[in-house]
Amino acid sequence: MLIISTSLSIMLLSTWLVPAKRLWEVITAQSLIIAIASMVWFCTQNNSLFLNSYFTIDQISSPLLILTCWLTAPTLLASQSKLSKEPMPRQRAYIFTIIILQATTLLAFLADNMMLFFILFESTMIPTLIIITRWGAQKERMLAGTYLLFYTLFGSMALLTALLFFHETFGTLSISLIKDSMKELHPSACMLAWWAACFMAFLVKMPLYGVHLWLPKAHVEAPIAGSMILAGTLLKLGGYGILRISTIINDSFLNAAAPLIIFSMFGVLLSAALCSRQTDLKSLIAFSSVSHMGLVIAASFLKTDWSIAGSLILMISHGLVSSALFCLANTSYERTHTRTMIILQGSQIILPLSAAWWLMSALLNMALPPSPNFIGEMSILSSLFQWSNLTLIIMGISILFTTSYSLYMFWSTQREYPPLHIKFMPPIQTREHILLALHIIPALLLTIKPGLLF
Repeated sequence: MLIISTSLSIMLLSTWLVPAKRLWEVITAQSLIIAIASMVWFCTQNNSLFLNSYFTIDQISSPLLILTCWLTAPTLLASQSKLSKEPMPRQRAYIFTIIILQATTLLAFLADNMMLFFILFESTMIPTLIIITRWGAQKERMLAGTYLLFYTLFGSMALLTALLFFHETFGTLSISLIKDSMKELHPSACMLAWWAACFMAFLVKMPLYGVHLWLPKAHVEAPIAGSMILAGTLLKLGGYGILRISTIINDSFLNAAAPLIIFSMFGVLLSAALCSRQTDLKSLIAFSSVSHMGLVIAASFLKTDWSIAGSLILMISHGLVSSALFCLANTSYERTHTRTMIILQGSQIILPLSAAWWLMSALLNMALPPSPNFIGEMSILSSLFQWSNLTLIIMGISILFTTSYSLYMFWSTQREYPPLHIKFMPPIQTREHILLALHIIPALLLTIKPGLLF
């Protein structure tokens, strides 16, 4: 932990001190060193590591910490092409904002105190808002920022109220200390209201279908770094919060979660169906995130060993695969200046290596066996089936829609005969191959040894 915190401090200083000619190389190299150093957190999978009274690492937080560190380098690599044409002060401010956002996310995953987690959870919104509104390419980026702000604050006010009530009742907000106290509680109208208020902010952040409208808007308007961080790590803050609160609440609250589990499963089905109607590439990938996160929500409320392990695996694999899909969408956008899929058709003939990356990402996204997505979804589906046999019908239809929109995305962007305007696209660069390899290779390695995340 000391090595990583020191490296982050050096990165923040390097952003302003490194000569302009070597800025991107130095910062990217430092972020790769942090990513490699974070692998030591795999050693904490079997026990909890208390750093101090406010920060701890355990089986739930360590995979998400590694994912956050790992995605920092690809985020910088993906932004290099567009940002290198801007004035140097703007480049430095952009890199500084990304590092601050990733550092805040790391601290949120480390927090053991619920109020500290809330503060860090909300702090991630400020740099995200700056990235979307300052570096977004479209004129509607301010509207996307407003959606993000108000949806997030709506859920956060309920969470803050619940935490204040909780502190008044138990006298502490330390997650480690309150587990025993919560086991003695039984559902009442007051406690159920606290339970619902606690989860409100996390359900908006995931997001749950119905409070998801900010996510497609933010993804479409955000620059590539904003989309990658949103899909890769920020959505996982919501899942982490649900898992954390679920572990400290006793099983007698499970019946109260039944309507939410059913609604989230219908959300998986509806958002997967909506994906098949999209014409904008980034919007399709954003709605697929809503669909995958709906599964994580349902699994997190079940509280079985398989459902918790499955939700963690699905969050990690989704963070890698969804981020890779946004990178691929960005490589197409930088060459054609459009995200409309029908205009991008036939790219496979012009960029065959890029089509290979597209195919691997699409297959991973549709949970082809034995990918980590498949392992996570099967763990969740088996838990849901044990909870209720009827869930098999909803989930079966959802899987069909997921397969159809993944193949539709690949076919509509890569196959068919290429139109005239894309026949003179520049070839894919080595930087982009490295960027995609940093996403796909870890996902393939997890296929070989998914036990790293259990």
